[in-house]
Amino acid sequence: MSASARSDGTPEFATITWRNRPVQIECAWIAPERTNAPLIVFLHEGLGSIAMWKDFPAQICEAANARGLVFSRPGYGRSTPRADDEIWDVDFMHRQAHEVLPALFTALKLGDEKPWLFGHSDGGSIALLYASRFPEKVEGLVVLAPHIFVEDKTVANIEIARTAYLSTDLPKKLARYHDSADSAFWGWNRIWLHPPFRHWNIEAELDTIRCPVLAVQGIDDEYGTLAQIRGIAARVSGTCELLEIPECGHSPHRDQPERVTVATASFITKNRRQTP
Repeated sequence: MSASARSDGTPEFATITWRNRPVQIECAWIAPERTNAPLIVFLHEGLGSIAMWKDFPAQICEAANARGLVFSRPGYGRSTPRADDEIWDVDFMHRQAHEVLPALFTALKLGDEKPWLFGHSDGGSIALLYASRFPEKVEGLVVLAPHIFVEDKTVANIEIARTAYLSTDLPKKLARYHDSADSAFWGWNRIWLHPPFRHWNIEAELDTIRCPVLAVQGIDDEYGTLAQIRGIAARVSGTCELLEIPECGHSPHRDQPERVTVATASFITKNRRQTP
């Protein structure tokens, strides 16, 4: 089943089969009437969803004269929550990139279209993994604060998030954006704090990425250092531009939205494949 394209951005649902069960994926289209424009697919952060992006994807699509697809991964937003007994393993981002994304694109009947992937944090890592496994199916990448290996400061701040979830009103705040705040939070938090995950590293997998990459990170990112995006530039074989933003933390699109919008629109316009 595919979600039909609606111009008002109202979320709809696509059904995929994943982990041997049907999963509903919350989706929303942006400016589908721009039929000849590039398609940007937005991949949210580890605690994100369609709603948490707010109007930023629409701003990017307007600036880049593009169409957009925003969706909530399984376990997030209004998508099917994580099952109570479902524990994510070290390969959880690989499974999103290699299993969920292809299944979603098939359900939405994207055919041979080569989208741009715009990913934040875990979503940026998933975008990199998809482009690594399917280099011929991606037009380009824009990744904000992606992870390519695990750093001590990342784990330390995720431990702080765990304490906050248990002792503050964070569950109530997340419930505004997710049908099950517990599904979203514990799926993300438990795997990042799982000791074997400290050895997670995707640097070698970046070697097969062929498309243009814009990698963005705040200099004050509390969840990672600039070694993350500089590591991407050292591995990918095609065009790779870095944008290191001062006075900016882990969410450049919230901390410095204008800077990110201008840079993204310029990068997509400059590297857009020209159709006959």
